Amino acid sequence: MQILFFLLETVFFLLIGAALLRAWMNHLHIHMAAQPGRFVMAITDWLVQPVRRVLPKPMAQGRVDWGSLMSAVLLAFAYGGLWLGLAVSSVPAEASPLTSMLAIVVVGLRLLARVALQGLMVILLVYAVMSWVQPQSPLMSTLHRLCDPIVRPIRRFVPQIGGVDLSVLFLIVLLQVGLMLLA
Repeated sequence: MQILFFLLETVFFLLIGAALLRAWMNHLHIHMAAQPGRFVMAITDWLVQPVRRVLPKPMAQGRVDWGSLMSAVLLAFAYGGLWLGLAVSSVPAEASPLTSMLAIVVVGLRLLARVALQGLMVILLVYAVMSWVQPQSPLMSTLHRLCDPIVRPIRRFVPQIGGVDLSVLFLIVLLQVGLMLLA
């Protein structure tokens, strides 16, 4: 049963992460023809496009990609429902419908928050490593555009030491603390 929970979480982690990354890339006006845009579009279009069609026109055409964000939330709640279904099937228990709905929302929102924090941490790690190893890589411009809006405010408070920008490391530590609080 533990393997099933792991596989379920892995699949939903990838899908939710892709939907959130798609929303962030659209918010920053990053062209989706480059990677990781093509990958994100390929694995999220099946849900994002129908969600965009049912959204009110101002939301569907606004600056925020509500279609991708709502898709991430729907995926999180679907994960919560499947997780609860598997958990109840392995240990039968009586629960009221309200308790079940609350459990689905809590499990889904916890996964959504964890995906956002861990996904950002992975992007920041790749950004930091690429800036040291291969700063002229074509991927660096995309990574810079993804990370800079988040790292820029931290750079004001975290000084460079010996010419090394520690703001990314500081942000990764903050994200790790956030993940610990979620656990």
